[in-house]
Amino acid sequence: MTPDQAPPVLLVHGFASSAEHNWRHPGWLDLLADCGRETIAIDLPGHGTAPKPAGDENVEGHVAAAVAGREPVDGIGFSAGAHVLLRLAADQPGTFRRLALLGIGRGVLEPADPEPIVAALTGEPDPENVTGMVFRRLADGLGNDRDALIAFLRRPQRPLTQADLARITTRVLVVLGDQDPAGTLTPGDGLVAALPDARLVTLRGVDHFGTPADVRCMQAVLGFLGC
Repeated sequence: MTPDQAPPVLLVHGFASSAEHNWRHPGWLDLLADCGRETIAIDLPGHGTAPKPAGDENVEGHVAAAVAGREPVDGIGFSAGAHVLLRLAADQPGTFRRLALLGIGRGVLEPADPEPIVAALTGEPDPENVTGMVFRRLADGLGNDRDALIAFLRRPQRPLTQADLARITTRVLVVLGDQDPAGTLTPGDGLVAALPDARLVTLRGVDHFGTPADVRCMQAVLGFLGC
């Protein structure tokens, strides 16, 4: 497939971040442009320049609207963005040609309690709540609205199931740092095993937040997308 024939690439950032922070600053948009790919990098509700959610937004619908009429596209998602793309792929087959999921693992089938992060966004700093405080610093550093982020976290979501993942027949690449709390996967376990056509790239010495900026991650994803 030549660059002229390749589909657009949809990029969806992580929680408390933005398209600018996750994709433009590390160089993803420039790299994809260099290989002739059109990019669609959106902000999730409550993040960056997107509208603030009231708490009941259909986030997957917001993302789907960005590529309506362009399907199938290639997708790259990090953390919360990867979760959103996974749900969209399960609910709307045919949306994606290929899907790269960064910073998620078997935990997609066991939804995390958002309240520790909510507590960090609303209360006094608690050094014991390390993950929550990282997200608080990220949110404040990028100028995101805390209340909007809390509404995003608390929005109604149906848990993903093994049956949902089994419906995703598109090719999937999972990229996960071996220091990421999402958990290192093996081909016989968790997310990779639950998807019909998926493979894993493990980044040694990389934590959750370092994944999108790691050159090995970029190389793996670009190669997977045919760049």
